[in-house]
Amino acid sequence: MSIEKDLQQSKPFKNELQRAAVNLSFTSRYVETRLQDFHKSFGITMKQYNILRILKGAGKPISTQLIRERMIDRMSDISRIVDRMVDKEIVSKCTNGADKRLVDISLTEKGMSLLEEINVTQELHENILDKLSIEDAKQLNTLLDKIRGYN
Repeated sequence: MSIEKDLQQSKPFKNELQRAAVNLSFTSRYVETRLQDFHKSFGITMKQYNILRILKGAGKPISTQLIRERMIDRMSDISRIVDRMVDKEIVSKCTNGADKRLVDISLTEKGMSLLEEINVTQELHENILDKLSIEDAKQLNTLLDKIRGYN
């Protein structure tokens, strides 16, 4: 189905750049909705999943400031999200040894187990884009990077 059909649009776009911008926005929301549903089945949000992956990648406790810098959605209220994750016992908070004003966040055993469980069913991420070949995906990545100013 084309973007025009999905939007039930009868008039053509002004040009291909306008069509691409609308298509990118619409498709982004489509993918995001599917990912939200996937993560919800594990009792977490996409932002919480993003934080779990950041913590796993860091391999050590890191500050909320550093987490924010690495987030996909950098406008998130990290402190509030982390507090909810602490309540779920998937991360823990402790005072930074070097700077008592900072709080370090670390992945708990329960959080690591949750990540492992999610990774077992991770194929959903690939299934969202299963209509693309590896070459298509490479080209898409190149074009998306180009939009953000990377050549």
